[in-house]
Amino acid sequence: MSSSEPVAAEAEDLSLPRRKKRGVPEGLWIRCPDCSSAVFRKEAEKRMNVCPECGYHFYLSARQRIEQMLDEGTFEEWDKDLRPSDPLTFKDKKAYADRLVAEQKRTGLVDAAITGKGRVRARPVAVGITDSAFIMGSMGSVVGEKLARLVERATEQDLPLIIISGSGGGARMHEGILSLMQMAKVSAALARYDQAGGLFISVLTNPTMGGVAASFASLGDVVFAEPKALIGFAGPRTIKATIRIELPEGFQTSEFLLEHGYIDRIVPRDRLQTEIARTIDYCGK
Repeated sequence: MSSSEPVAAEAEDLSLPRRKKRGVPEGLWIRCPDCSSAVFRKEAEKRMNVCPECGYHFYLSARQRIEQMLDEGTFEEWDKDLRPSDPLTFKDKKAYADRLVAEQKRTGLVDAAITGKGRVRARPVAVGITDSAFIMGSMGSVVGEKLARLVERATEQDLPLIIISGSGGGARMHEGILSLMQMAKVSAALARYDQAGGLFISVLTNPTMGGVAASFASLGDVVFAEPKALIGFAGPRTIKATIRIELPEGFQTSEFLLEHGYIDRIVPRDRLQTEIARTIDYCGK
């Protein structure tokens, strides 16, 4: 065999069309921020968006929470046509009016809260949910008004009240004092609800921060929290930079707050419906 034959064979191989590598379609896998495992998205979704490796609770939209917590077909939305405005003509990197339009298109929400009534294991309830996807779930005038109306209707109709908080933005700075006053408005409505003998179950999720944590989210007769949720007023980095000391391990997590008596129980997502129904029955509502 001549020395030129292998070269010719190699040339023939290189002339063949190259087979494209089959890539993994985007979005099939997600990385858990807690244990860093690569998680098959559909497997997490089967578990209510919970990591099968470590139990970390991923983000859930307000609509998904309604589907998971309430009996199928029982939800009736209230005040869905309330729309935010731009009373201060606020502008930072983007005009607030433009930001609202962009957030509405991106999330499919009018604002950061959904309220209404439904049933939990056949028990009628009034329910409100804030969604961190819409400007970090911050509380502007519409969110405050919807929650205040929710509490007032729960008072009138003698319904147990459930508010699930997913608000990392606290009061919405784009609306200034109009946003801050929502803390007092919702808290005052809750005080009247309490005087009327109502049962308020507050559920804290990751994150529940700022003015939301400092007002209605902390006022529940019973306060539940999802595992490893971040809960507090200012964030850990801000506090550490201000007081310049090392913070305790697990600071501002559900587990830390349970240990220090701030919340009543940590409830995994797949147990929430059962725990709410049991609490309603136990309290005679």
